[in-house]
Formats: sequence, structure tokens, C-alpha cells
Amino acid sequence: MTLEDAIVATADRIAELLQAGADPHTPLPGAEWTVGEAAAHLALAGKLMADIGAGEDRPYGDGTPSGLAAANRAALAVFPQRDPAVLGAEIADTARAFVAAAAAAGRSPREAVLTPMGPMNQAALGSYLLTHLLGHGYDIAVALRGPHMVNREVVAFTLPFMRLAMPRAVNAGAAGHHACYLLRIGRDRFAVTFADGVPTVTGTPPRRPDCTIAIDPVAFLLLALGRWTAPTAMARAKVVAWGRKPWLGLRFPMLFTAP
Repeated sequence: MTLEDAIVATADRIAELLQAGADPHTPLPGAEWTVGEAAAHLALAGKLMADIGAGEDRPYGDGTPSGLAAANRAALAVFPQRDPAVLGAEIADTARAFVAAAAAAGRSPREAVLTPMGPMNQAALGSYLLTHLLGHGYDIAVALRGPHMVNREVVAFTLPFMRLAMPRAVNAGAAGHHACYLLRIGRDRFAVTFADGVPTVTGTPPRRPDCTIAIDPVAFLLLALGRWTAPTAMARAKVVAWGRKPWLGLRFPMLFTAP
């Protein structure tokens, strides 16, 4: 499976859920949106990403979680479509449009484009889109009581975006924080080192880690996106922390606000 395969497969799975007699008024657990609103958001975001992938300049929010939330509300207010089947088809179509646009643009994978989460290269943009689809797709699946599409294989493709987004999603709880974390997510490894509340993400830790966190890939993504809590992941035996300061494992997810 490639990143492009994962994007299309995830969008198709969301479309299948939305075409199975889904009620657009079904509320999403723990969220203010309904299934219809989440689907509309995914359709709008898919078009936005496809346009960016094609090289268009599409400013959206200010790059902060609160700014993105405000932009989302404004976009939904002027987009009345809430029919699940129609939106499911749009989600699948825009995912394919993104893949086609990215291929047709002929840019280097390292060439930067401007996205709602700041500048990133083409590969990271695809990872961003996949992460976004998986997060809201998971919500829709849970609301409709269907199987979700988050699995170990697709989560691996979200990590480039997650590593890039971490420094941009730090919240006030990180103020003054000093610690070095080593994250072991399935077979993937990377370090997050805080210096006075500012995190730096590197492939290897610059010093001996204070806390090593080994976490199941699915649990990592759902925890990072705010769909699970740290106690939930620990109760399901999906995460373990050790090192000189293992208690920092519980604090780590609280240092960020899900984008």
C-alpha cells in the first residue's frame, strides 16, 4: 500500500458508511457536529486539499487549532449540503482529485506548499489529508456503529504529518516544560524534546530520554487526535511508559491540543 492508496481506500470506506442509509442528524460522540456536518466538512476539506495539491493558493484559518475551528464553522455555514450519500461521493471524488492533482503538478516531493497547518512538502500534505480523513472517518463510523478504518498500516502514513504538526499544536500546559521523550509507535521511532516548553522533533533523541513511550499505532493516532485519552489507552493495554521519569508518559498527550 502507498500513501495514495491509503487516501483513496479511507475515503471510499467513509463513502460506504455514508451511503448505507445514514442519518445526517446522528450526533458524533463527544463532539458538537452531526454525521451530516462531519461529512460536509470532509467534502469541503477534500476540495481544499485537492486545490492546494494542484498548486492553488487557498488560505484557511491561521494555523492554530482555534483558528482552524473558526474557519471550519464559517465554511459549514455557507455550505448547506448534508445528504450523506451525496457527501460520501464527494469525499471519494475529492480524494482521487487530490491524488491526481499531486501527480499532475510534477513538483518535487520536497517542494513546500502552504496549507492550513503551515508550510509542508507534498508528501506531508498527503499525510495531512489522510490523518484528517481518518480522524473524522473514525467519528462517523463510531456514530453510525460501523467498523472504523483506522489500522496499523494506514497509521504509518500519518506519522510524517504528526511529527510536523506536534510543535504547532503545543498548548499552554507545556509552558516551562523540560523533558526528552522517545516514542515507539509500532516499528517507527522518533523523539520529542521540550526545552522551556518548546518541542523539537527528531529521528533520534539528542540525549538520554526521560521517558520512553511504546504505544500501539492505532492507539497513538486516536490519542493524538483526541479520540482517546491516555487512561483509555492504558486501560486497553495499548501503551506502556518507562525510563527515569515514567510518570511523564501520562502528561505527554496533555501538552498538545488536537489539530
